Amino acid sequence: MRKTVIVVEDDRGLREQLAEILENAPDIECLGTFGSAEDALPQILEKNPDVVLMDIKLPGMSGIQCVSEIKKARATMQIIMVTVYEDSERIFRALKAGANGYLVKSSPPEQLLEAIRDAYKGGAPMSSHIARKVVQHFHLLGPSPTETENLSPRERQVLDLLSMGFIYKEIGSKLDIGTETVRTYVKNICQKMHVRGRLEAVARHRAESY
Repeated sequence: MRKTVIVVEDDRGLREQLAEILENAPDIECLGTFGSAEDALPQILEKNPDVVLMDIKLPGMSGIQCVSEIKKARATMQIIMVTVYEDSERIFRALKAGANGYLVKSSPPEQLLEAIRDAYKGGAPMSSHIARKVVQHFHLLGPSPTETENLSPRERQVLDLLSMGFIYKEIGSKLDIGTETVRTYVKNICQKMHVRGRLEAVARHRAESY
């Protein structure tokens, strides 16, 4: 089944380039491209794509604000930030708003396509140096035993497997539980660890494991 994608990017040239990359992928369908969050938001909510590629710096409403609005209405929608910004503040504002992945615009086309496929399957794609910044951030914060100690043994198993890079379907197979049950465990894990999504939970878990 083809994965549907919407692109939100204010640079026309890059927007067209992203659309071309998507259109050349046999398993991906681009449902539309938009130059502003205001134009994109109603279409995203109406067309309900599998994945949204979102720029951070947009005219008017920012990409981070748009992510927050999308997540209020479509909590499970997969959103990948695609941006030139690599500073920690923007990264964590995007993640806290609910972004599921974070790629820099210099990422090669195949990495972008793999990120879409990964997010579609429940992964949390990130450029390697962005992932390093996330792990370093939580490492500097230090361990949070009061949060992780609240996890049940099964929740710890799920978190461990997430940290190893397994997707929901694979975790379900390994633990002999359904994919929706895995999603429920992940939701409970995020609530107990006081994070907005699995990506933050995994980063914090990795930092505490050092």
